[in-house]
Amino acid sequence: MSDQPATSVSPVLSVRNLTTSFLADGEWRSVVRNVSFDVMPGETVAIVGESGSGKSVTSLSIMRLLTRGSSRVEGRIRLNGRDILSLSDKEMRSVRGKDAAMIFQEPMTSLNPIFTIGRQISEALTCHGDISKADARAETIRLLEKVRIPNAASRFDEYPHQFSGGMRQRVMIAMALASRPKLLIADEPTTALDVTIQGQILDLIKVLQEEEGMSVLFITHDMGVVAEIADRTIVMYRGEAVETGTTDDIFNRGKHPYTRALLSAVPRLGSMDGRKWPLRFPVIDTATGERREPVEVAETVDRRKTPILEVKNLVTRFDIRGGLLGRKTGAIHAVEDVSFELFQGETLALVGESGCGKSTTGRSITRLVQPNGGSVSLDGYDVLNLDPISLRQMRRSIQMIFQDPFASLNPRMTIGAAVAEPIVEHGLGTRAQARDKAADLLERVGLKPDMMKRYPHEFSGGQRQRICIARALALDPKVIVADESVSALDVSIKAQVCNLLMDLQQSLNLAFLFISHDMAVVERVSHRVAVMYLGEIVEIGPREELFRNPQHPYTKKLMAAVPVPDPARRGIRRNLGTDELKSPVRPAGYVPPKRQFREVVAGHMVRMEEAA
Repeated sequence: MSDQPATSVSPVLSVRNLTTSFLADGEWRSVVRNVSFDVMPGETVAIVGESGSGKSVTSLSIMRLLTRGSSRVEGRIRLNGRDILSLSDKEMRSVRGKDAAMIFQEPMTSLNPIFTIGRQISEALTCHGDISKADARAETIRLLEKVRIPNAASRFDEYPHQFSGGMRQRVMIAMALASRPKLLIADEPTTALDVTIQGQILDLIKVLQEEEGMSVLFITHDMGVVAEIADRTIVMYRGEAVETGTTDDIFNRGKHPYTRALLSAVPRLGSMDGRKWPLRFPVIDTATGERREPVEVAETVDRRKTPILEVKNLVTRFDIRGGLLGRKTGAIHAVEDVSFELFQGETLALVGESGCGKSTTGRSITRLVQPNGGSVSLDGYDVLNLDPISLRQMRRSIQMIFQDPFASLNPRMTIGAAVAEPIVEHGLGTRAQARDKAADLLERVGLKPDMMKRYPHEFSGGQRQRICIARALALDPKVIVADESVSALDVSIKAQVCNLLMDLQQSLNLAFLFISHDMAVVERVSHRVAVMYLGEIVEIGPREELFRNPQHPYTKKLMAAVPVPDPARRGIRRNLGTDELKSPVRPAGYVPPKRQFREVVAGHMVRMEEAA
């Protein structure tokens, strides 16, 4: 199956006839079948395919991380010439981290919540080498700086919950790189990252390959990332490798219908030129590769009416305390003087780097965190001044889809019960009615009703995100805060879910606050876009105007960092890592400057920057 040319150099990783099966209902069911490939020294091989295609199971089989007893791995796996499947558990532990390291898809489930991130990275160093505690700390700080975590030395003693989703993923990358492995298995490593940090991480991996001769097995659904980083690409579909070859061949001369379908479904920045309203994604038949052209979404926004959500001068800060008496020494200015309106039937996208305040804005609006100032009006509610009973009623009008689907689902509750629970808790139906509605919602987001009895760990990352979307729809809300709601989905499922959200918006007149780092998706689904930087909105305006004529330097930087599905760009370095990320931490008593905006055209506002 491998297209690797004949060479005297031995592969770092050689996989032959890999078949992985799971025990279900007393029967062994194969989910990966007869997969073969090599990864050569310094080479990057990408495995792409839909959620549930067997990509992640392939990587877990190689690292021997599947549960013994309920899984069975057959075939041959050789890492640096060693037969992985014949090693004892103790020998395998010495391989993980030192010879091969893995970055997982969901960082919060991979980091221990009771240990500081500094301790966890240092442990990866001390387990595989003779290094002092002081040297381990210094090396850990260097690694954190290398993956672009601001104030690395001061954040060494912080815990995973104190980091944003993107920052947690950078911690995982630093941990994987700690022992300088010969093979890095990256399972969706840039899923949780905004485009600028994604660009930096891709550049970093390229640099490490040049310096260390490190090989990379890159598992992703982002075809733009594949085009920019992979030497060769393996396309997986329903547990089988249906096509393999050089990345240039796959992108420009792909033969299998599924390969063509994947490439057709990739959203491309600039595809909305000349279109005023959002545009549905093309629907792909993965069996034939046929593409049904998308339909423009009809305009449903009436700005003459009162906005369903009105945010004025919102401020959310988190105190920093220190010293023996725990006095306030400063504050993280997470959201600073943010104002916007959202109308029924409208999608406003919030975009910006990880840690810029996008998610905190969404959580402040729903009162999941308590703002320090400003006002929020939602469907007639004065959100910031509600008592607990009124707050509960208000939350029927606004629901949130969280970034990490596994962390937001109860692992002990079936997904049917999880989707039905809000309906029962709010008294909107009997348990039987709630179950029926849950089954219907799961079907609408692309899952089968007979999956209702399964638990979250039995689903892939993309499937878990769809479960969370179904749960958010359970109360028939008027506003949905979608916090990276499609970031974990592969391209074809992402297209289906975005189309579903747009269909629901049109039929139910829903308003979306769409928080995302995927600029190509934002361009396609949004009516208006707000760009955030260090807790503040620096540019806001109609989508077609902002993408056609970006004004703020930061907006231009975001757009320049978007991966392009063109293999000719594989050697490009963005040089995005030359400037330091600024910190939102301010000393006690700090008074932020009053910002001034200028209007470019009607509704397109850009923050005026002070002269250097």
